[in-house]
Amino acid sequence: MTMTPLFPAWPPFSAFLLASLVLAVTPGPGVLYIVTRSLVQGRRSGLVSVAGVALGNLGNALAASVGLAALFAVSSVAFTVIKYAGALYLIYLGVQMLRASQAEIPAAVPQTTSLRRIFRDGFLVALLNPKTTIFFAAFLPQFLSPEARPAFQGMALGSLFVAIAAVTDSAYALAAGAAAPVLRSRVAGRVGRRLGGGVFIGLGVFTALAGSRGTK
Repeated sequence: MTMTPLFPAWPPFSAFLLASLVLAVTPGPGVLYIVTRSLVQGRRSGLVSVAGVALGNLGNALAASVGLAALFAVSSVAFTVIKYAGALYLIYLGVQMLRASQAEIPAAVPQTTSLRRIFRDGFLVALLNPKTTIFFAAFLPQFLSPEARPAFQGMALGSLFVAIAAVTDSAYALAAGAAAPVLRSRVAGRVGRRLGGGVFIGLGVFTALAGSRGTK
């Protein structure tokens, strides 16, 4: 009895790795969320955001592998409901950050958000993006081997893509986190939170108005 390979042969597999790397470094909603968190709240918050976004993307990859993407493809209602839920959540995060910027915060005690909440927010930002599920459903089949079971191989490739994206997202978080100390002063911190809130709101509006095809 032979084992069914989880990954395709090397030529298509190498193409998958290269395409995944290119797509992972391309900024999308998840990257913007991570960078904003890192700039406003520091490297640790950015890396926690990476973990949350990665888990949300993994959920979308697994959903695509078991056929949820087919539901989104044929049901405009399901796609629209999830898309607007995600957009509203992004706008909510932006409004909360803008409200926080109005508060008087002592310079010696920077405002913080619990890491659990940051992780949850990153997870929901990624999970409530149905375009990611559609993307996985369109991208992964290009590299599936006919000798393997599509669902299992799709899960393996999807998980590998998420891992690659987590590495590149971590690089974004570390780079943005290096600039975070500049935002520690009272004035700069308030400006940073206003800028971050504006980014989240703009991202939510963009997500709501964007078409039905896109990447992570």
